[in-house]
Amino acid sequence: MNQNENRNQTEESRHCFWRKDIVSESGQSYKRLAVQTHFVQRGESYIELVKRYVLPVFQPGDILSISEKVITMCQNNIVEKKDVHLGFWAKTLSKFASSNSYGVAMDQPYKLQLAINLCGLPRILLAAFCSAVTKPFGIHGVFYKVAGHGIAGIDGFYPGSSFELYHDIALLNPIEPDRVCNEIQKECGVDCMIVDANDLNVELLGKSDTLKQIPNQELCSMIKDNPAGQEDELTPFILIRKKTDSVENAENASA
Repeated sequence: MNQNENRNQTEESRHCFWRKDIVSESGQSYKRLAVQTHFVQRGESYIELVKRYVLPVFQPGDILSISEKVITMCQNNIVEKKDVHLGFWAKTLSKFASSNSYGVAMDQPYKLQLAINLCGLPRILLAAFCSAVTKPFGIHGVFYKVAGHGIAGIDGFYPGSSFELYHDIALLNPIEPDRVCNEIQKECGVDCMIVDANDLNVELLGKSDTLKQIPNQELCSMIKDNPAGQEDELTPFILIRKKTDSVENAENASA
């Protein structure tokens, strides 16, 4: 490795931040390292991103959690706002939809119209009806379960986002997330999973075959507090490291 490569790896590893340790569902303690990147543009290579930002700080045994947004951007699996034409039902139903503080919900007419485009109006009407019936009983999330088609993963059309690009695009769920994880594992040697996480919950969308022995619920519990953050942290990669005495001693020695 030449001096330039060494210098580049050192520069990339500076943009990492330890998050609060966490205890998973099984009782195992983990350290989490948030790896910061540049603002990833449409069509970039997720393999090159992992090589550039993750490998310099990766240790054998680490599990990499990847935000679904960065994979979707790399796959260019997005819809532009100019291509979403508002109809009567999107304008009407959005007035009755609930909002939340974890992102733009179906109270955003363009997002609801995109959901109609993906699922069809009959299914959205059924989902809206079921949601209205069950919500008074404290049952939430019924709309997304009935609608299906991955609409819970629609992200974007954020008028208040600090990233101007997100004002006018919506990101869909990653295409073939298991295949993506296996490709990353093969090319980079990193066991990984792709998640849709916010401060409310975590949904595992895909994982490499090397993680098949670990239950999804256990993997999700490793990042249940959303260490990647909810705002503009630019930390789509979280390295999850099992906390052991040897790990603690090595990190204390290098501090």
